[in-house]
Amino acid sequence: MPGYEKAMRPEDITRFFVERSNAGDAEGVAALYEEDAVLAYPPGSRTVGRAAIRALWEKVLANGPTFEPEQPLPTLINGDIALTSTPPKDGTGARAQVVRRQPDGSWLRALDQPEFVPPEH
Repeated sequence: MPGYEKAMRPEDITRFFVERSNAGDAEGVAALYEEDAVLAYPPGSRTVGRAAIRALWEKVLANGPTFEPEQPLPTLINGDIALTSTPPKDGTGARAQVVRRQPDGSWLRALDQPEFVPPEH
């Protein structure tokens, strides 16, 4: 998408996500996803496609939430696919994303699992 800095490393996406979310920029958040990306949010459901992700983030960001940067875990790369993840600051569950290298060398999210809390036994 024109006008947005591209993620040239998989780890850049998480930083851009926080910056753009805190700026209230749903279009900028959606630009981090592939056209047919799948986002596992809201919890228990899926949002499919960049346009639907943008619409969802417009609603989420309307409440003015603040996102804190989280230290990423080491990225696992295999060719043009990478797995990125961060442990949430509240210590519950995990966040994980599958990102794909684009023809121009930048990276976009293909799959995003922003909240995963293992079931209690």
